[in-house]
Amino acid sequence: MVQTRRSTGASAPIALTSSDSHPESSKRRKAASADELENATKKPARKKRKKTEDEPPTNSEAFPVRTSSPWKIGAHVSAAGGVENAVRNAAMVGANAFALFVKSQRKWDSPPLSVENVDAFKRRMQEFGYSPKHVLPHGSYLVNLGNPDEEKRQKSFNCFLDDLQRCEQLGLELYNFHPGSTVGQATKEESIALIAECINNAHKATKYITIVIENMAGSGNIIGSQFSELKGIIDHVEDKTRVGVCLDTCHAFAAVRASFSALQLFYRVLRDMISQQKMDGTSQCNAKHNRDLNHAVSTFDTEVGLSYLKGLHLNDSKTALGSKKDRHENIGLGTLGISTFRHIVSDPRTQDIPLILETPTFEATEIWTKEISALNCLSNLVDDSEVPETEHSLVNEITSLVRSHAVKKTEKASKTPARKQDAMEDPDSDCA
Repeated sequence: MVQTRRSTGASAPIALTSSDSHPESSKRRKAASADELENATKKPARKKRKKTEDEPPTNSEAFPVRTSSPWKIGAHVSAAGGVENAVRNAAMVGANAFALFVKSQRKWDSPPLSVENVDAFKRRMQEFGYSPKHVLPHGSYLVNLGNPDEEKRQKSFNCFLDDLQRCEQLGLELYNFHPGSTVGQATKEESIALIAECINNAHKATKYITIVIENMAGSGNIIGSQFSELKGIIDHVEDKTRVGVCLDTCHAFAAVRASFSALQLFYRVLRDMISQQKMDGTSQCNAKHNRDLNHAVSTFDTEVGLSYLKGLHLNDSKTALGSKKDRHENIGLGTLGISTFRHIVSDPRTQDIPLILETPTFEATEIWTKEISALNCLSNLVDDSEVPETEHSLVNEITSLVRSHAVKKTEKASKTPARKQDAMEDPDSDCA
């Protein structure tokens, strides 16, 4: 860095020459003296310290002990300030898996990842013991690969491909995205073919990343609320080793349609599970839950294929079955209920894949810490007689924490000036 030269004291008298006596020379001399005086009083510019340079080794004592479990439960954490911060944020909530945005989810273009960011991300992945297969990055909300407008679809594809390339820079293996919409200008079959075409082109432009299609809640012209639609996309994909599905529990619950299908049977299973929660906790009830979940997973296996299941989003629902509304609720506080999640995190078929919370935090990540802890607790239950009391206790703990932070956030919002509050709520200000 070029440092500003400082004056060390009063300047010595300057002997005048014949040229110095000229009025213009005098003016220039005064201006130069003023500049020197100003520079002498200025502090040199402070060099910004790169967060990723020479950072101290991780102090594991500052982070909660993570539960050792075959069910990799985590949350979609913030990457604000650099993608490498997502790793620490995941560790701070006791997560064994995590999701993140690798760039702003609401901007078409973002600055490229720096070498320092990439190196720090990989270093922290090793320090905290995270496997790339347990990280499920989430795609941009702007992307619509099913848009029949070629120019708009190409813009989406460019954003989509940039995300995939960032994931490979970071050494990640999975990338989850919302498939898109017909925008009312194409049939679903046409949009499904366009989505698959984009996936094929993205595979050719990348090395190894697996593209994971998320099921949707079923509103409007959105693709992906039916198992058959997810399967339709996969059928058109050339390299089927690099495509998969992420099931969102809230989306699945919200997306029931009037026509009978394999997916409706899945929703009916979820509804039966909820009605069973009103019964006493007996071995017979738990056996019924297990049979229902087995049936649900078997339905997905028949319609799509269990080998394509690469992750789950664990979200309770604020709305009723078939609402077609994507409204996430905290675990155990919504219409899905905590028993649904207990069976998910105790089913061997959901082991070793990222199980990601996208539940409300009210700006308090300790809610995720509690939910992750609760789900890990449920996955370890072996005595059926303990189930009702444990579930009831965990729901009460989550409820108390959520209510407390919801009140705090409301009070904080009421004291924040409207303009400042708008800036705080800008999703682009925080990549999570």
